[in-house]
Amino acid sequence: MTEAENQEYIIATSKENSEESSDLFEHFRFTVDKGQSLLRIDRFLTSKIENISRNRIQQALLAGNILVNQQPVKANYKVKPLDQIAIILSYPPREITITPEDIPLDVVYEDSNLMVINKQPNLVVHPGHGNFTGTLLHALAYYFDKRPQKPENSFGYLVHRIDKDTSGLLLVAKDELSQQKLANQFFHHTIERIYVALVWGDIDSEHGTIEGNIGRSQKDRKLMAVYPVGDSGKEAITHFKVVERFGYVTLVECRLETGRTHQIRAHFRHIGHPLFNDEAYGGSIMIKGTAYTKYKQFIDNCFKILPRQALHAKTLGFVHPANGKPINFESELPQDFAMVLEKWKKYTGSRAHEED
Repeated sequence: MTEAENQEYIIATSKENSEESSDLFEHFRFTVDKGQSLLRIDRFLTSKIENISRNRIQQALLAGNILVNQQPVKANYKVKPLDQIAIILSYPPREITITPEDIPLDVVYEDSNLMVINKQPNLVVHPGHGNFTGTLLHALAYYFDKRPQKPENSFGYLVHRIDKDTSGLLLVAKDELSQQKLANQFFHHTIERIYVALVWGDIDSEHGTIEGNIGRSQKDRKLMAVYPVGDSGKEAITHFKVVERFGYVTLVECRLETGRTHQIRAHFRHIGHPLFNDEAYGGSIMIKGTAYTKYKQFIDNCFKILPRQALHAKTLGFVHPANGKPINFESELPQDFAMVLEKWKKYTGSRAHEED
């Protein structure tokens, strides 16, 4: 990339093996040099951004993802001195070999532009270190291979990701233009995402907001840590409300204002309420309650039923990239999560009866 005055280059997603990141795009910002002559914006950007194709720039222009002085522009716009340019680009597909694998998919919705999948737990979204087979992309390659109408590539275009052991709704585009338009919504936080989580402890308030930048932990690079705002990491905001209380644990709904890696998991650990059975973030030990035999046995049984963090992507709402209409999807809790909730209801109900 060549130098430009006041140029800022932002990678909006970690290039490490981060699974639960909503951001699958790059963000560039330029302030045009004072001596710049009038030049079409597509030609200007190809000269400023290394290894970018004219096609990617054209797709971004069509999607409204190139702004000059905070306004979207068309391909024939000519840059002027001191113009402020902001660009959102989806990452180009990495050169990876995907062999179709017959992995069941729960397709909630599908049309010629996109599909919504209700992802089962224990399914990695994208191949990475230690997960070269058995991923969602392998399943999509098999799914599309059996259908007459295929996406532009063999397995579609990811718009966001959720963690391997998180269940729930996931959005996949079938063409690059749809991906660009959906990426714009994720970047500007206009996507509606509501998660359901079971967390340790009895949360004090009925609703609240957790704020704290999220970045890689300095102690363990596989985990995320919460840092003071402005200190390190990226801005992260989680809104929550209590759905049901079980004394020792609380069921909450979380609305994401941002979409950082492991955001809900890291935020709730930060406030002292890690997710139930979240081994990586301290939720797989008995945190609340006395350690008498029956209670410990009850917790162990819950962990066996739900051998993962209690987190489910319940709601996904966005504007359709082709027709501009709002579209919304809801997903029921998977069986393991629902069974553990029923056990907690029965357990706390019986405990209350014993104390009466």
